[in-house]
Formats: sequence, structure tokens, C-alpha cells
Amino acid sequence: MSWFSVSRFGAVLYKEFIQMRRDRMTFAMMIGIPILQLVMFGYIINSDPHHLPTLIEMADESPVARAVLSGMETSDYFKFEGIVTSAEEGDQALRDGTANFVVVIPPNFERDIVRGLSPKLLVSADASDPTAVGTAVGALSGIIDTAVKQTFQGPFAPVAGQPPPFSVVVHKQFNPASKTSLNIVPGLIAVILAMTMVLITAIAIVRETERGTMETLIATPVRPLEVMLGKILPYVVIGYIQTVVFLIAGKLLFGVPFLGSGLAFFIGFNLYIVVNLALGFLISTLVRTQMQAMQASFMTILPTILLSGFMFPYAGMPGWAQVIGSAIPATHFLRIVRKVMLKGAHLTDITGDLRAIFIIGVVIMLISMLRYRQTLD
Repeated sequence: MSWFSVSRFGAVLYKEFIQMRRDRMTFAMMIGIPILQLVMFGYIINSDPHHLPTLIEMADESPVARAVLSGMETSDYFKFEGIVTSAEEGDQALRDGTANFVVVIPPNFERDIVRGLSPKLLVSADASDPTAVGTAVGALSGIIDTAVKQTFQGPFAPVAGQPPPFSVVVHKQFNPASKTSLNIVPGLIAVILAMTMVLITAIAIVRETERGTMETLIATPVRPLEVMLGKILPYVVIGYIQTVVFLIAGKLLFGVPFLGSGLAFFIGFNLYIVVNLALGFLISTLVRTQMQAMQASFMTILPTILLSGFMFPYAGMPGWAQVIGSAIPATHFLRIVRKVMLKGAHLTDITGDLRAIFIIGVVIMLISMLRYRQTLD
């Protein structure tokens, strides 16, 4: 027998292609995951976000004040979306995520400049996500200096010298030191819960099918909803344990505060766990083996990490990617966790995100139940 035969090699090669064609799920993942990564990293990831939502508290509408605001908006870092009438209203907008910046133009801004009193222009920034606002804050002084130089001409020329006729004070709220750990550690709760809840639920249910024990369940009078709840509730307990460990470790090791409402966190946390378990249940109805369940679960993890705002600023993604990201439960739970833990948010501050998770959950559960019935048939 020769040490190498082209015909034997060809037979083995042919057999592998036949197996690959029969395992369509694995073949689709081998093609789909690289394309998914290419699109996400190539088109979506952007660490330099622009058009960040900004509100204005304007107590002086002089030409100089308008020139400063015009210069900020022209830079594309800021997108003015409205006016607030008080500091409390501005703080609330930063807390509930309506705005990333609040620009305060003080009374008699132009008059004080002309008199050489060097008034202060206050910019409050939501620094709970330092990556999202860091670039804009760094560029702020240059943007305003350019706008001022273009404005202070003619009769204003004498006050346009050095140092600048007014100062810009940036007040970073919720994370004044811009510590990355304060942003990442709360976000990890959302990502870890998504990874474990989806994965272990999908594998646990598919394991029943592989071992044939699912047929025993089907032969009993147990309803699909009862099977679903009975399978996923034990993992809710695991989610509780994981979260408690994370909160304690985050506080002790990284100094992550918990400033908001425990009730708001509790409701959001439970809703998020149920949705992820339902997603794992849905995956179990789409695959046949534990390996496929694992692969399909990882396909959901990749968008969760890249599109939710966990690693890269949500505001930096293109509009179509933000639409996709808004359909991911982790996107909204990430906001809930950061709002509650870092911003001291209460239940009324997170109702929008709770509503979004609830709707996503209902859709996933309906599809899961339909798929489960088809699987039984």
C-alpha cells in the first residue's frame, strides 16, 4: 500500500463535505459569524462618537453666546436638542439619559466679557461612560476658542486677546475621575448574565432532547408553558447568585457605588433574566445538538457585547446599527444598571428601558412558544 493515495484522500475529503452539507446549522455559523464580525468591526465600531444629545440652559441670548453655541454644534460633537429652564431639569436629563451634555450660558455673559470679568461657561457632562463623552470634552476648549476668535472682531476686537475673555468649566457628573472600571464593572453584570443565562438554558434543554428524556416530558400531561417555566426557574436562582457576587465584588474591589433605587434595580434585573432565559429557550427550539446550542448562543453574545454600548459608545454607531442595538435586551439593561448604580436613578427614570425589555421579552416568548409547539408536532 502506497503511503499516500489521491483516491483515498479524495474519498475522505468528499465525506467531510457531505457531513458539512448535512450539518447546515454549523455551516451557516462558519460563514455567518465571520461576516457578522466583519460588518460590526468595519462599519459599526466607532470610539469617537458625534452628535451627542445636548441641552442648553440659556440665560443670555447675546450674539457672543449664540456664536459659542453655533461653534459647538458646527463641530458635530454636539447636537442641541432642546432647552432646560433650571439646573434641576438639566440634572434630571443627564440622569435619565435624555442628554449627554447640558450647556449653561450665565446671565449677562456678553456684558461681563466686555467688562473683563471673565464669566464662566458651565458644561455639565454625563461621565458615567467616559469613552462616549471624553473626546467631545477634550475638543471643547479648541472648538469654543475658534468660535470666539471668529466672533470677536470689529468693536469686540480689543477683548479678543489672551487669556480668553471667559473660561469654560466642565463638570463631569456621576464619574468625575472618568474611571473606566466604574463604567465597565456595572456593564459586566448585563453581559455576564446574558452569556450564562442564554447559554446554559439552551444547552440544558437540548441535552434533554439528545438524551431522549424530552420524550418522557412530552408523554406526560405537562403543558409547554409548565415545561418552559420548570426548566428556566432554577437558572433564575443562578442569576441571583451571580449578580449578588458581582455587586459585592464591584464594591469591594473597584469601589463601584450603588446610589439609586434597589427596587428599580430589582425589577429591571428580574425582567432581564427572564428575557435571556426565554432567548435560551428559543435557541433550544432551533438547534438539535448541544454543540449547535453553544454556537448559536455565542452568535447572540457577539452583538450583545458590540452593539449594546458595553465596549463601544452607543452614540458612535450609525443609525441603522442603533436600531439593531435597541432590539438587544442588554442595551436597555446596561442603561438601567448604570443609571441606578452610578446616577442614583429611581423607578421613574428607567421606565422607558423597562418597557423596551418587556416588549422584547414578549416577542421572544411568543416565538419560543410557537417554535416549541412545532417541535412537539
